[in-house]
Amino acid sequence: MSKIRQVYMDNNATTRLRPEALEAMMPYMTVHFGNPSSVHHLGRAVRAKISDARDVIAAAIGADPSEVFFTSGGTEADNLAIKGHAWADRKASGSHVITSPIEHPAVLEVCKYLAKNGYELTQVPVDADAMVSPESVREAIKENTTLVSIMHANNEVGTIQPVAEITKIAKEKGITVHTDAVQTFIKTPVNVDDLGVDLLSLSSHKVNGPKGIGVLYIRKGTKMHPLAHGGHHERGLRAGTENVAGIIGFAKSVEVGLAEMEKTGAHVKKLRDELERRILAEIPHTKLNGHPEKRLPGTVNISFKCIEGEALLINMDMSGMAISTGSACSSGSLDPSHVLIAMGIPHEIIHGSLRFSFGHENVMDDVDYAMTHLPRIITNLRNISPLWDPEELRVVSLEEAQSNAKVGH
Repeated sequence: MSKIRQVYMDNNATTRLRPEALEAMMPYMTVHFGNPSSVHHLGRAVRAKISDARDVIAAAIGADPSEVFFTSGGTEADNLAIKGHAWADRKASGSHVITSPIEHPAVLEVCKYLAKNGYELTQVPVDADAMVSPESVREAIKENTTLVSIMHANNEVGTIQPVAEITKIAKEKGITVHTDAVQTFIKTPVNVDDLGVDLLSLSSHKVNGPKGIGVLYIRKGTKMHPLAHGGHHERGLRAGTENVAGIIGFAKSVEVGLAEMEKTGAHVKKLRDELERRILAEIPHTKLNGHPEKRLPGTVNISFKCIEGEALLINMDMSGMAISTGSACSSGSLDPSHVLIAMGIPHEIIHGSLRFSFGHENVMDDVDYAMTHLPRIITNLRNISPLWDPEELRVVSLEEAQSNAKVGH
């Protein structure tokens, strides 16, 4: 039995804070504690630093600093984007919102909220690779469509969406477009003009920054209504004293991550491809989920037939590996992944799915370590599954499993 070590392969859920970001943050939690809204020198110094951070993040996405608004994270950014625009642009005849069934809960639940409060909602389908067709968006557009919200890349399977094509179609009708770029930022190029979007959400803790801070990009001229009322912070769109240390840490993580993006992307893709190759070659009855090419460089989602995902996750964790069955925001739920359901994958296969997501700190030894333990764990779990024949090493049909159970009784 090999020695247990700690291997983190859940970077789509959260990432470790960069030392450079922590170092940049510390003075603003101790010495430079002024409120950025204060007129005195302590407040002015902090406000200047926030302005510098805004410049860094704006430059990273090709935006003007005045279009960058700090939030408490990706979830608030999504809420502000969708509710804020829907409320500001509500039409007398009612308003229509278009999204997809594979969005993050921070988008899906907001859209469902609007649907319960007088808005029309259309979810355009995805194909077997979790890809939204731009033409399906075109067909879904109505006279009263006010917003299209399609994520830049899916957090569970990594599929990158044709956002630029979707935006072009929406713009023909003058419709506002939002994309959740939480998973793509600092992993692939994210430029608001290349994508053509009006609203774009980012999150710090996905890019080795601190938790509790995010950004909503709002293109000039986009109609918006605030979620919270109070002070004049963030030009009246987000009341509340700014998370100064978080903003500064976010900007530093972006600065460092952007400089290393190409190198890191190639590195994590190499790890992802090797793990994927070995799993599919060494473990029978496995299936890749998501687009084989158009996906995040460090994400791979695999289904293991005749396996219960939670049991697999626990066994991997006991062997020192931190992995996910999908979205961290849904991990407390026993319901099957809404993303894999939308892709048309059967429930019994969905339950045996794992997501591996690599970051810049991962090394090839992590892949080797995973493959030292994973085949054994899969074999052990399959041997106690009624849907597996251990003698013939094959998947048993549900009908056959039920028949065997009756005979066993």
